[in-house]
Parts: sequence; structure tokens; C-alpha cells
Amino acid sequence: MRLENKVALITGGGSGIGAAAAHHMANEGAAVALAGIPAAGVEEQAAALLQEGFKALAIPTDVSDERQVETAVARTVAAFGRLDIAVASAAVQFHDRDHTLHQLDEAVWDQTHAINFRGVFVTCKYAIAQMLEQGDGGSLIIISSVTAMDGGSPNVSYLTGKHGLLGLNQHIGRHYGPHGIRCNCICPGALEKTPNHDIHPDPEKRAARLREAIPLGRPGTPEDIAPWITFLASDEARYANGAHFLVDGGLCA
Repeated sequence: MRLENKVALITGGGSGIGAAAAHHMANEGAAVALAGIPAAGVEEQAAALLQEGFKALAIPTDVSDERQVETAVARTVAAFGRLDIAVASAAVQFHDRDHTLHQLDEAVWDQTHAINFRGVFVTCKYAIAQMLEQGDGGSLIIISSVTAMDGGSPNVSYLTGKHGLLGLNQHIGRHYGPHGIRCNCICPGALEKTPNHDIHPDPEKRAARLREAIPLGRPGTPEDIAPWITFLASDEARYANGAHFLVDGGLCA
């Protein structure tokens, strides 16, 4: 029970890595607040956890709206008494429109960064404020991406936002470590389903290409990433701070 008596807020908790993390962390003893949209996603995941006897709360939240994020933190504390862990996982990826920089629609850039970059900033902002008020530290885990490692992805808004999270992670680690607040960043490799997978132009071709490119022979799953989130949130990772961890099946090797 690595996270016994801990309280975690997870954005993007209705699907993918966020949902997998919520279930893994609950199994390790945490009370979990699942924030995200659409509401049906977080409500379904929270209901499943409650049915299994875990402590869970669904908070429909658009992370691009700062007030909604502030409310999500406040509701988490109101329900569970405190906040020990924040997992910033909410993200979008517009495969069909986020490419060809010199022709890119600025609305695609703005919407992607509003969720993937600014949304993480405000999540960390209000989580840190709560942790400082409590005065006994905490742990933040930011979900970046393997795309942050180089310029290869055609999705330029997605790539640049995920790369920016590496700097945000280092800033938090340096400036809030003295307060006992750790921040670490996970860079998942190519997963079976990306954010907005339904609009990928050729998912079958992508899957075949990745099976060839990844030394372990397959794309990853959210369940491959969730244990890393739990570990970094736990006291076992107490000396990890301001670091990023590449979990990609060897793709970048």
C-alpha cells in the first residue's frame, strides 16, 4: 500500500493514462479525484472505483479553464481533507490538423497549448498552493511524451507543448523542492491509442510501423505507464525530483 492515506488529483482521469493511474493508485491505497472531460468518462471511472470499495470522486473539469481547475483542487480537499499528489495527464492531439507549420491554423495551436501546456501549468499552480498551505510537502507528476525528445513528430503544437513541460518540471523541482514538494515528468513512448486516436489518419499503418520500430515489439498501453506514476508519487521515490523518465519500450534507444 505505497499510497495509503494519500490523496491524489488526476487530470485526464476519464480515459487513457489518467484512468489507468487512478485505478493503480487506488489499489495502492490512495483516495483519488478524477478530473476531466467529457463528464461521462470521469464519472464512469469513479463509479467503477467506488464499486470496488475505493475512495473516488468524479470532478468534470476543463483544464483550459483556470477557475475549473481551482475548483477541482478545492473539491478534492473538501472531500478528502487534503492533497498529497497531483497528476497532470489531460491532453489532446489533433492528428488531422496539427501539422505543416507554415500553414497551421492558429486555432489548433491555441487549443492544443491551452490544454496540454497551460492546463498543466494551472493544475500545478493550484496543487502547489494547496501543498504549501498544508506545509508537509507533496508530489507532482507531469505527463509529457516521447515526442518531447526530438523534433520528429509532425504534430508541431503537440510536440512543442510536451517539450515545454520538461522545463516546467525542472522549474518546479528547483524552486519547490526546498518546501518538500517534488515534481517529476514521465515521457511515455508511442501508445496503442494516442489522445484523439479516433481522428488519426491511418492508425493501422501507425501500429505496423511502431511494431517494427520499438525494440520490445509493440506500442505501449496506459497500464504500462501507471505503475511509474504510482512509484514517483510514493515515498520510495523520495529522492527523485525535477527529473524526466522515458518509458518507451526502447524506441529512443
